[in-house]
Amino acid sequence: MDMAPFDRVLLCYDATPEGRLALRRGALLAQQLGAETHVLSVSDSTYLSNGFDVLSSVKYEIDEEASRETLKEGIERLKAWGLNATGHALVGNAVDQISRLANSLKVDLIVIGHHQRGFFARWWTGENHALLLERVSCGVLFEVSD
Repeated sequence: MDMAPFDRVLLCYDATPEGRLALRRGALLAQQLGAETHVLSVSDSTYLSNGFDVLSSVKYEIDEEASRETLKEGIERLKAWGLNATGHALVGNAVDQISRLANSLKVDLIVIGHHQRGFFARWWTGENHALLLERVSCGVLFEVSD
């Protein structure tokens, strides 16, 4: 059985210890594969209320800035490890944003860090993991820690 090549990799980064570990391991893998590398930071805005539009707008801007700062940290870490990557900072539901970007970029592999109390744990419960797997046509690698 032939393995499909991993020419384009998407590293999902959230600045948690698990996210840093997944970023490091994903970076090593991307380097070994000589893969085009993308980094995604998602600030989850799904909890925004439908209340005052002004407050929702302000919250979105704060989330957008947090996502950009997290992305900047991830890009700097990758550069320190000798890897250049294209960054993407998005706001919204993590499953939606990861799958949309992965499909748009036609990535071959998504790398995500996971811890029971980490950022992705908020959406990686119930049927959400199946949602992501159903929405992408590439491999998904989870760096899981206790």
